Amino acid sequence: MSRATAAQDVQLALYAEAQRRGWAEGETSLPRLLAGPRAAEQVAGLQCDVVLNAITGAAGLRATLAVLDSGRTLALANKESLIVGGDIVRARARPGQIVPVDSEHSALAQALRGEDPGDVRRLLVTASGGPFRGRTRAELADVTVDQAMAHPTWDMGPVITINSATLVNKGLEVIEAHLLFDIPLDRVEVVVHPQSIVHSMVEFVDGSTMAQASPPDMRLPIALALSWPQRVPGAAASCDWATPGRWDFEPLDDHAFPAVALCRRAGAQGGTVPAVLNAANEVCVDAFRAGTLPFLGIVDTVGRVVEEHLDAPITGGDGVLSKRTPHGLTVDDVLAADGWARGRAAALVGAH
Repeated sequence: MSRATAAQDVQLALYAEAQRRGWAEGETSLPRLLAGPRAAEQVAGLQCDVVLNAITGAAGLRATLAVLDSGRTLALANKESLIVGGDIVRARARPGQIVPVDSEHSALAQALRGEDPGDVRRLLVTASGGPFRGRTRAELADVTVDQAMAHPTWDMGPVITINSATLVNKGLEVIEAHLLFDIPLDRVEVVVHPQSIVHSMVEFVDGSTMAQASPPDMRLPIALALSWPQRVPGAAASCDWATPGRWDFEPLDDHAFPAVALCRRAGAQGGTVPAVLNAANEVCVDAFRAGTLPFLGIVDTVGRVVEEHLDAPITGGDGVLSKRTPHGLTVDDVLAADGWARGRAAALVGAH
C-alpha cells in the first residue's frame, strides 16, 4: 500500500475477514501488509522466483530496480519504468532477467528465441489502431472520453486505454522494443492490425518473417512471463484454424496519430527525454479524462513539453538535466525530469 495512513483500516478489515473464515481455528492466515511510499520496493525485494511489476506509469521505476538488484526475474508489465529508466535499468539487469509481459514484446521474445541477433532485419510491432482507426485528424477534434475508452479488442485500465486511442502506448512500445532487444529504433516499425491476433513479427535478413499469433487474451503472455522459458499448458485458447477469418495489415497514419513519431524522437534522444514525455502524457491523459483538455491536445501538449525540455540548457531553463548531461544518468535525474514535466504540462493544460 502506498498510503500508510490507510494501513490500519485495511489491517482491521483483513482481520475481520480472517475471523469470519476461521482464523481462530488456524484455518486461514493474515497476509503481511507493507505500507508507505517505498512499500512496492520492499515487496519487490522479498524472497521469491519472479516479480511481476504491473504498477502504472513512472511510479514503477524504483520497484523495477529493486527487483533487478535482488536478482529475481522481472516480469515487466510496467513498460514505463524501462522507458524512463533507460540505460539505468539496462545496466542493472543481467542477461535474460527482464521478461516482457506486453503481448507485443512477448511475441517478439518468442520469435527471437534461439535466433542470431545479426539475422534480424527489423521488428514489426502490431497495433489494433484503437477506437479511431481510419479517422482523419480533423475527425478527432471532438471525440469524447467515452469514445476513447471504447477499445475494439482489449479491456484495459483508463490510462492505457486512452494511450491506445492516441497511440502513445504504441510509441512507448517502440521504445520498449528497442531497449529490450537492443535493436536500433529505425528498425522498429509499427503496422496496424485491427484483429489483434498477430501480436508482433520479426523480419529476418533472408526475407523470412516470423509472427506469433493467438486470440487477444493477456492470460497467455502473463503465464509465459511467469514461467519463462517454459510454457503453461492451457494458459489460454488457441486460434481456431478451422473457422474462416481474415488478418488485415495497414500502414500507420502518422498525420492523424503523430504520437509514435514523437515517442520515437524521444527514445532516440534518450537521457531524461523519455521521462519527460511519459510524465507529461500522464498529466494530459488525466486532464482529458477530466474534460479540461481536448483529445488532440494530449499529444500536442506532450510534444510542446518535450520540445521545451530539449531546447533548455543542460541545467538551465527547466532546471533539469537534459539528454546532454555530461555524466551518467541517475535515478534522481529521471525523477527530477519527471517532476518538472508534470508541473509544466499542468501549467499548459491550465492555460488551455
